[in-house]
Amino acid sequence: MQISRSGSVLLTGAVAVALAVTALPAAHAAPSATAVISEVYGGGGNAGATLTRDFVELANAGTAPFEVGGLSLQYLPGSPSAGSLWQVSALSGSIAPGGRYLVAQAAGTGGTVALPTADATGTVAMAAGSGTVALVSGTAPLSCKSAADCAADPRIVDLVGYGSAVVREGGGAAAGASATASVARGASLADTDDNAADLAAGVPTPTNTAGQTSGGPGPQEPGPTEPGPVRVHDIQGTTRVSPLDGTAVTGVPGIVTGVRTTGSRGFWIQDTAPDDDPRTSEGLFVYTGSTAPAVKAGDSVLVSGKVAEYYPGTATQSVTQITGPRTTVLSSGNALPAPVVLDARSVPAGYVPTAGGGSIDALPLEPRRYALDLYEALEGSRVEIADTRVTGARTAYDEIWVTVKPWENPTRRGGTRYASYQDQNTGRLKVMSLDPARPVPAANVGDVLKGRSTGVLDYASFGGYQLQATELGTHVDRRLRREVTRAQRSDELAIATYNVENLDAADEQAKFDTLAEGVAVNLSSPDIVSLEEIQDDNGPVNDGTTGSEATLKRFTDAIVAQGGPRYAWRYIAPENNKDGGEPGGNIRNVFLFNPERVSFADRPGGDATTPVEAVKTWKGVKLSASPGRINPASPAWESSRKPLVGEFVFRGRPVFVIGNHFGSKGGDQPLHGRFQEPTRSSETKRVQQAAEVNSFVTSLLKADRSARVVALGDFNDFEFSPTFTALTRGRVLKPLITTLPASERYSYVFDGNSQTLDHILTSPGIRRFDYDVVHINAEFADQASDHDPQVVRVRTGFWF
Repeated sequence: MQISRSGSVLLTGAVAVALAVTALPAAHAAPSATAVISEVYGGGGNAGATLTRDFVELANAGTAPFEVGGLSLQYLPGSPSAGSLWQVSALSGSIAPGGRYLVAQAAGTGGTVALPTADATGTVAMAAGSGTVALVSGTAPLSCKSAADCAADPRIVDLVGYGSAVVREGGGAAAGASATASVARGASLADTDDNAADLAAGVPTPTNTAGQTSGGPGPQEPGPTEPGPVRVHDIQGTTRVSPLDGTAVTGVPGIVTGVRTTGSRGFWIQDTAPDDDPRTSEGLFVYTGSTAPAVKAGDSVLVSGKVAEYYPGTATQSVTQITGPRTTVLSSGNALPAPVVLDARSVPAGYVPTAGGGSIDALPLEPRRYALDLYEALEGSRVEIADTRVTGARTAYDEIWVTVKPWENPTRRGGTRYASYQDQNTGRLKVMSLDPARPVPAANVGDVLKGRSTGVLDYASFGGYQLQATELGTHVDRRLRREVTRAQRSDELAIATYNVENLDAADEQAKFDTLAEGVAVNLSSPDIVSLEEIQDDNGPVNDGTTGSEATLKRFTDAIVAQGGPRYAWRYIAPENNKDGGEPGGNIRNVFLFNPERVSFADRPGGDATTPVEAVKTWKGVKLSASPGRINPASPAWESSRKPLVGEFVFRGRPVFVIGNHFGSKGGDQPLHGRFQEPTRSSETKRVQQAAEVNSFVTSLLKADRSARVVALGDFNDFEFSPTFTALTRGRVLKPLITTLPASERYSYVFDGNSQTLDHILTSPGIRRFDYDVVHINAEFADQASDHDPQVVRVRTGFWF
């Protein structure tokens, strides 16, 4: 599974990952690539302080949403005594990739400025000069009171000691905290597990998940009544970063074109006297923080404030904006500037310039050559799209993806296929509504927004450029239907794969029922089903439970209730918290099989740490253990799901099935980001994992070249990726997705791109097959999983 907030990781070539959730590090002794404590301030409300209360800010350095529900923030005095206890503040919600999360603590009697709206609130009175803060999996108080003991506690996700704190990471605590200074990480959010090196003192900058960085406004001087010398296009400039970044501006004129009253509040203005340079946008966002904008569309305004570049994520492009604004309304009811039409003719075929992996921020924009340069040249401006096809269904965040290029890599069912790293889909845009009372429709892939949709072109960490709509076209339902594959014939062995998205026994019955219908009805009850993301029986409860019997009992019962067979199951429980995924969830691969049609060759010896091997016999090859795991001690599988191998028998013939769930794309730079070409850092681990599977399949075929092997599951990568080069090396496996027409090669939809993360591969001994990706989830607003299952039916008369 690839995890993302909207089903979107900001992931290179994707998806991603699996959002689910990126794995927590085992302890703070392992530097975190996801959630970190980004800023600590204990001087709130003290004499001389500006802010009225203490705070701790968290940040997500990853590219998938980080779920903090079930976690806690804990505080210990800098020099704890025998009676000192960790004080606990429970957390809820999630942190977007590159986003912040604000935890307000105790207030004092000093200070004049309130924090922005907190995402969580505690009552801990933190010391200004010295203390220790820990981000902890679970809400049970820690008991450690030394750096060494805390380093050994697997519940600690990250830890910051400041001042003279004895509990800290590395050789020294972060220095410089006071009533007027916090300690904070740099913009990169680097975590080397050395507090003294990672954090430095500075002016407190509390930021919440909405991007708000200040409390209510203080007294303001009246704004100017005449335009100043700077116009919007002067601020935007001809590159992605304003030439006036950090500069105070006065009396910038414009017409208010849109107002955002939720989340990161503010409004957009657009100059009605544009220059003649197509590279300089005439629109701009004015950020009002936690204060609701006191303007409306059609107001003619003068805005004074400070120009700033806001980066919503560590690898994203920035949004040029005016912060700390003072706004003068000159008149109301003015006509809005005419929108720029975005369509197949106006959006260029090129996607984005290259900087050899570096930043494109300083490159002059080329809006006639590159789509992302065109969108950047229109950042904050009014645009219009018309009769657009939906390529990504409405998400839980009330957003959909559309394309203004209907013939760009189309899928058979109306999507836009992600074909290669070089062939980007330039016509994709995300659409959101500026009116909370009129969200985007519950559309599926292939539906149409008929007529004009008009609004402001914005940029965000999830997905990049998006239309903040003030006017939405009419939703036309194209009546996309869920597919039902045919049933296998008596002499066909049907083997399927299905990522069931963190299923555990505590889930609602409706989820079990819908997933079960997918197996019994849409997949027509395959003989073998390889499942990914079956959790332990109490899901994210992190208490050492690793078994999945109750989860599988509920699931197989639900399949029977939907008319399917009574499946048996096999799996190997992982070591607690060693296979990644949701903390405490212990996800694993599982085999279901219909004992009326196929038998399982149970062979003892398989466990979480023992590698399975190919054993050559006079009858052919067999497994040393069944079920077994492929080389589980290999570094390739660290904090990741180990492949499950099983030996099945169908009509007297052995079949070796390998269930896989490779590492997610968390950590990859986004397609739309400022680093081009984006780095796919997560790919290294998947290539290693692919080499392990390839090596094992090679050993099976070396013992018996005609061995029938099916490797399947969620590989979290594309058929054109280096992962698949490693997986298929020596032609020991063939990816069946390549046998389908190009318009059907997908099982997942991310950021409006239809793409393939799930695969079935077969060894050369399997020559006649019927393969099908069964589209029942990824294209729909209402889905039981974010992945589509797939099935291969193999004719036993054509094994050789």
